[in-house]
Amino acid sequence: MKQKYAVVILFALIVASGLTSFSSYRATERNVAEDMKSALKKTLAQQESDVISTDTIRVFNSYLTLEQLRGNAVLAVATRPDGLRCEAKCSAATIFSMSDQRPASILWTIAMLWGLYCFWRYRKEVPLVVFGGLAYSEKERRFYNTLGKQVRLTPMQQQLMEMFFHSDTHLLTKTEICDTLWPKKDDASDTLYTLIRRLKPIIEEHSDLKIESDRGRAYELIIK
Repeated sequence: MKQKYAVVILFALIVASGLTSFSSYRATERNVAEDMKSALKKTLAQQESDVISTDTIRVFNSYLTLEQLRGNAVLAVATRPDGLRCEAKCSAATIFSMSDQRPASILWTIAMLWGLYCFWRYRKEVPLVVFGGLAYSEKERRFYNTLGKQVRLTPMQQQLMEMFFHSDTHLLTKTEICDTLWPKKDDASDTLYTLIRRLKPIIEEHSDLKIESDRGRAYELIIK
């Protein structure tokens, strides 16, 4: 699986976990609001007054149908344009603790495990050869700069850069290059010169490397 697809799956799992958690919270919030509203209405109807007393709180809690809400919901007198009004309130923390977060927790756990798996897999299976700020992935056959952005090369430029990276000294003779890239061409000097000339600015732009020529007999990839 390509790395970008693995990231998309990880992002989707994280989003799904967040949406599931939020959905459960909002559903519980609605249930809590309805229960408190019903209990408050019955309480005020029984005592026929908006004055809050110890008995008011006791009666209010007795009318609550959600057991976890009893003792956590509070009564307060709010100032309204039409006068004072008794209201029932509950903290967000209490609502969250009452909501069913198990599905969201499962999705979050899966996301974490998937992230760890992807990190382990791509670190293990995509070895990078790094030299002068330029990284080469053996598995993907791609070059990357220090920002992780792929360096776009033509097929011939790609092959020459791979030769440089596979060489322990990063030094290639003219004959070695020509025999590998143009085995059927008697004299590929001009072609090689053009290839090197066009490759140089690309390498220097994306890394701390440059290609030096030894009087046209050999070419070496060195750090600036």
